[in-house]
Order: sequence, then structure tokens, then C-alpha cells
Amino acid sequence: MKIAMLGTGAYGLALASKLAGNGHKVAMWTENKDKEKEYQTTHNLKSINSSYELSDNIEVTSNIEDVMNGAKIIFFTCASKYTNEVASMILPYFEKDMVICIASKGIEEKTCHLLSNVIKFVLNAKNVTVISGPTFAVDMLAGEPVALAIAGTNRKSQNLVIKALSCDTVKLRISKDLIGVQICGAVKNIFAIASGILGGLGYSESTRAFLINESLHDIKDLIYFMGGKPKTILSFAGVGDLLMTCMSTKSRNYSFGYVIGNTKDKDKINDFLNTHTVEGYYTLKTVMLLLKKKNINIELISLINDIVDYKDSPENLCDFLINKNLEIKLLFF
Repeated sequence: MKIAMLGTGAYGLALASKLAGNGHKVAMWTENKDKEKEYQTTHNLKSINSSYELSDNIEVTSNIEDVMNGAKIIFFTCASKYTNEVASMILPYFEKDMVICIASKGIEEKTCHLLSNVIKFVLNAKNVTVISGPTFAVDMLAGEPVALAIAGTNRKSQNLVIKALSCDTVKLRISKDLIGVQICGAVKNIFAIASGILGGLGYSESTRAFLINESLHDIKDLIYFMGGKPKTILSFAGVGDLLMTCMSTKSRNYSFGYVIGNTKDKDKINDFLNTHTVEGYYTLKTVMLLLKKKNINIELISLINDIVDYKDSPENLCDFLINKNLEIKLLFF
């Protein structure tokens, strides 16, 4: 089966490696001419991962028509802010029976739409799935066992993606909550920034676990407000991904927060933003707009935003956790 991969970042390469390992032909699209040239001259992408030898089942090209032609599944792994643009680009080559699988994590800026809604609107797609869970690209490429939640518009599409991607090191578990899986995948990056801030300030794993626990309730509430199923917080996309992202220096979001807490230096913070893709930073701005539109107040997210915008001190994050009055809404479970 031919599969299109829209994006040649680390996560796209990791997914492509598993799909290719299962015998599928993977066409990876890139707009980066340097990556295309690297592939053409070396048949590798060592600039993304120096230890991974590119499978013969993977090809890399900037020709979007070649990538789309004959593909059965279309994976979106580009940065979430480019989802609309990339979807518009493939529209002339999109066929209604193609299955979309969104692996990007985020919420569209300005409109505050979930990525599945962006795809449905631009492509009029009927077969849309989303995967999300505790999976660092480097771990997937190294053959570490990983797990993903998969939600979708129909079971047939989910099963096709599961069959294509599942292997002895990748487990996919079906979720019935397309909204909740996306909220979990996007919003956990915001709290990973906060966890990094605490780490940068020198606080222990105990304090970061304190933050994670409070974060679970806020994500659960946001899922509820958005029309999803609060129990999704207990899935691979929820607590699994949140724990991984909030506790590891492999996370760019955690590392960004660490720079904020450790240096408090605007130049170093801006330099990190300019040299790394920090999805949580952009998701934070979008979620703040979303909360305003829906007249929802989530105090912890607002505080994180103020700290990132230099309107509040990183030190106040721990004080907030200690003084926060949390009512446990058992009804949501």
C-alpha cells in the first residue's frame, strides 16, 4: 500500500520508518530543498536522525502530485499552524476514498478550530483519523515500544491506519472521542512548558507531579467544555502523553519552559523559540483566544500565558499551585 507523509520532521520520519517496516511504500513530501537534495545524493536523512538508515520503501520529494498519486492514507505531520495551507495544497490531488491521519498536535491559530475540522472543511474529507500518545520520535526510531490512541470519523478508516502502523513495537488503541484526543494532544504541550519552568527553577519531580495532577483536571474540564468525553484524559492521548511530555528533557516544550525558569533571559528565550518548533507556545496563544471566545476561565493556563509573556514571575507558578482551590468534579468521570 502506498502512504503519503506530509512533512519530513523527526516525527514524520519515525512514523514512516514503522510504515516502511511493515512493507508499505511511503512517499514523504518536503518543501525543504536541502532535505530533498540530501535524499537524492545520499538516500538518507541524517540531518533529522543521524543513526537511522532510510528504508528502501521510503522516498522523499518536493513534488506533491507524485506524493499523493495512488496513496491510500495521507499522514499530516507538518507543524499544526501549516495544516490549512498544506491541505489546500493537496486539494487538487485528493480523492474522496483517501484516509486522512492527523499526527500533528495543535489547534488552528485565529479560528481556534481543531485540526480535524480544518481538514474536513478544506478537503471535504469523510475519512479522518487522529493519532496521539506518548511517543517521542527518537524512541520510535530506536524501536522502543510505544502506544497511541486513534480516534476517527468511522471505524473502517481507523482499522486501515491500525493495520498499516501496528507492529511489535507500536500499539494503537481505538478511542471514540475525536475531540478529546485532539484537546489532550494539543493542551498537554502548554503544561509541559509549565513543568519545564518548575524544573528550571530547581523544583523536584514531586513538585512537577503536583503540577501534572492539577493539569489533568484542567484538560478534563476543557475536553468537557469543547464537547468531548472527559474520560479521554485517562487514555494514551491524555495522562500517558502528559506524563511523558512534562517529565522529559526530550520534549521541546519542557525544554523551552526550562529556559524560562532557569535563565529568565529574554534573548535566550527568544533564541530558543527561533531555533526550535515549540508547539506549546503557539497552542497557548490559541487556547487563550479560545477560552476568551467561550468565556471560560482556566486560571493555570492564564498564569502560564502571563509568565511566557513576561507579565508575571516564574516563581509565582509554585505559589499558585499551593494556593489553588480545586473542586474535584467526579461527575465528569
